[in-house]
Amino acid sequence: MKYRNLEILWLGHAGFLIKSDINVYIDPFKLNRDDEKADLVLITHGHYDHCSVEDVKKIIKHGTKIIGPIDILSQTRQIEDGIDFDIASPGKTLEFKGIKIHCIESYNSDKRFHPKNEGWVGYVVDFKGTKIYHSGDSDLIPEMRNVKCDVALLPVGGKFTMNSNEAALAAGIIKPDLAIPMHWGSIVGSESDAKNFVSNCKLKGINAVVLEKFS
Repeated sequence: MKYRNLEILWLGHAGFLIKSDINVYIDPFKLNRDDEKADLVLITHGHYDHCSVEDVKKIIKHGTKIIGPIDILSQTRQIEDGIDFDIASPGKTLEFKGIKIHCIESYNSDKRFHPKNEGWVGYVVDFKGTKIYHSGDSDLIPEMRNVKCDVALLPVGGKFTMNSNEAALAAGIIKPDLAIPMHWGSIVGSESDAKNFVSNCKLKGINAVVLEKFS
């Protein structure tokens, strides 16, 4: 979908391609096509459905930068010699070709799958004034109160992350201009979870939409 000066494409699960004057991928997984090469790849954490070396290999080109937590370094080093890599950690801000990448804490508050002490992240990506937040695999956590963004990409599948009701509560706290559900349709979560999220967001006065998978 078009949003201001950006195109936001949902790749399935928690994966997105955001197109501005460069191509920014976040957590690409089970990609159906590889014709849109990446300038920047953001990885939230090392689980196979977020750090997929097979999928990253499909989209890299000379000059692609990968940003992710330190625990994915050994995995991404397998991809290709010479790929530029920056380490993400909560509270850190990085920059790439005029885009600012703010690293936000991402963890489970009542589950064991994503411990806070791992240092895994979500991202607020500032596309020269338009800010997109990808929460990573997170529950509803206090740090979300400090997130300022125009678009929020939030997990709705439950089990490993927030469920659709909790994600709508998160959207109510963050108050984005637009909220988009993710982490559904593969492994965990269904279209009904995504639609429930949208309905609950609209009850809170927040614009929300379910994206069709880019293929």
